[in-house]
Amino acid sequence: MSTRRVKMRNWVLIGVLVTVGLVFLKCDALPANEVHALNNFREAIYEDPHLVFSNWNAVDSDPCGWSGIFCSMARDHVIKINISGASLKGFISPNLHLISYLEELILHGNVLIGTIPKEIGLLKNLKVLDLGSNQLAGPIPLELGNLSNIIKINLQSNGLTGKLPSELGKLIYLQELRVDRNKLKGPLPASNGSNFTSSAYGMNASGAKPTGLCRLSQLRVADFSFNFFFGSIPKCLDYLSKTSFQGNCLQAKDPRQRSTALCGGTPPAKSNPAQSNNKHRTVEGRAKHKSASKPTWLFVLELVTGVIAGSLFLVAILAAIQKCKNRSSIIIPWKKSASMKDHLKDHMEVYVDTEMLKDVVRYSRQELEVACEDFSNIIGSSPDSLVYKGTVKGGPELAVISICVKEEQWNTYLEVYFQKEVAELARINHENTAKLLGYCRESSPFTRMLVFEYASNGTLYEHLHYGEGCQLSWTRRMKIVLGIAKGLKYLHSELDPPFTISELNSNAVYLTEDFSPKLVDFESWKTTFARSEKNSGAISGEGTMCVLPNSLQSRHLDMQGNIYAFGVLLLEIISGRPPYCKDKGCLVDWAKEFLELPEVLPYVVDPELKHFRYEDLKVISEVVNLCICPNSSSRTSMKDLCAMLEIDIDTSITAELKASSLAWAELALSS
Repeated sequence: MSTRRVKMRNWVLIGVLVTVGLVFLKCDALPANEVHALNNFREAIYEDPHLVFSNWNAVDSDPCGWSGIFCSMARDHVIKINISGASLKGFISPNLHLISYLEELILHGNVLIGTIPKEIGLLKNLKVLDLGSNQLAGPIPLELGNLSNIIKINLQSNGLTGKLPSELGKLIYLQELRVDRNKLKGPLPASNGSNFTSSAYGMNASGAKPTGLCRLSQLRVADFSFNFFFGSIPKCLDYLSKTSFQGNCLQAKDPRQRSTALCGGTPPAKSNPAQSNNKHRTVEGRAKHKSASKPTWLFVLELVTGVIAGSLFLVAILAAIQKCKNRSSIIIPWKKSASMKDHLKDHMEVYVDTEMLKDVVRYSRQELEVACEDFSNIIGSSPDSLVYKGTVKGGPELAVISICVKEEQWNTYLEVYFQKEVAELARINHENTAKLLGYCRESSPFTRMLVFEYASNGTLYEHLHYGEGCQLSWTRRMKIVLGIAKGLKYLHSELDPPFTISELNSNAVYLTEDFSPKLVDFESWKTTFARSEKNSGAISGEGTMCVLPNSLQSRHLDMQGNIYAFGVLLLEIISGRPPYCKDKGCLVDWAKEFLELPEVLPYVVDPELKHFRYEDLKVISEVVNLCICPNSSSRTSMKDLCAMLEIDIDTSITAELKASSLAWAELALSS
């Protein structure tokens, strides 16, 4: 009997253990769709400088220990994503909506681009949405009005456009709304009704049904500043600080607003129709009275003068049209941006020289889409462009720059500048500069791309700062220095007119398989858009116009700026330190202590380099001092700097063998 009881107890104990094990197994395993969504989020980020994702393992089914991921107490769901100030570059994956229990999505202070996915509106449990201080563009999705439990929304300091959705008025628990420092426009969507009044911390209705933001009874903090909102400040938002509305185009006396020019003109004042009609009649009566009192001879003189002036004007127009027709040209109908200063017409004909691009290959968008794997292979980015890697069947590898501009933001100046830039880049042909292979220009979908040959070994910046600097021996670094110098000498002194790199740094130097440097200019569009705003006001809005290439502002040339940047780049190459970092400060300021004193000069050299030629280092330091000289007018030309480097730097096999023999000797002594 006792044996039977023992057996029964053992079976009960086994059953309990199995049950507990199953419970824990169930708790530890997150839904597969949540893990999948996190991996999709990771894949949409193409630059992680602070290695936030270093412990994210795609094959791990339990992401609760990953950086920035927080799970519920039972570890059965992801409830929070908080990755702030990490300088992540990439897009926001729309698949985040699969994390259905997510309560907080905080991606503040990164470099996220693209639009806010409308799928975020499916996160019914979301309480905090913070996408502030990124580079997001496009409209605020209407679907955010479906976030029924949201308490805080922060979208400040982005590039968001369009109107503020009135659907946000459905968020009855919303306490904080920040949309400041964007490009939002239109009226603030809020109507309180005739009997609606504001309270100290919200709104109280008495008989009327509020709409839009006036429905947000829990709203405590809101910031709409530095956008392009117009109209009046809704009475239901009177309780907010006046600074919440500054920097707009609102009809408000207290908060500081944008100038009339920035707001695109003053809206028409409201007036009584009867008063308007009376004024019109009064003016009309005065005009009739004035014309009746004129002498006949004056009337005849005015008539003759008008006929002569009209004839001259007509002759001038005909001559201009004939001149444009005689010019070899193509006509491109172009839809204009509504924000342009002169309110250009919706469609404009732009005349450009057909000879400009005749020798440049034109790729179709479809060709490049196939080559770049549906534009998923992103290898670089800036606020104004994306860089894709691609391969044409039977052809070379490509680096494709896609200009990040919407069709409605594109204007005549940018179109002509784009074509001149293509022609400008096409004339560059040197072993140390990236070769332009062609361009893509299509209207549907809107596409402007530049196609370069691809240097397969990545950027110099990656090799110096992402743990691969050990591949760059001293001799290899000296070869890179000489290659960059030769490329700049060619651009500055052998091309006519000269050419300069818009932003010369280690990210603008691509390396081939044998570490030969190729200079690229992927950042020219940063300054171009600013120049577009400046030049757009000079374009006539009177229909068809004639824009000839020589009338366009020439490409900005900054040879002295390139020379200074070359000096900084030399320091970066020999020291392995970035031009600026938060902990160590400015590279130039740090290096100045050593450049003047021969006895401490070796301290500038990258610690990963065990061997270097002191003679080379002295030449580099001399060139750097010439480049960073405060008086830009006395800086040596790139031609002379290149000559100094070519004469005095030894990149021969003998120099490499010397370094190798020193390495063997050091190894022997240490053993």
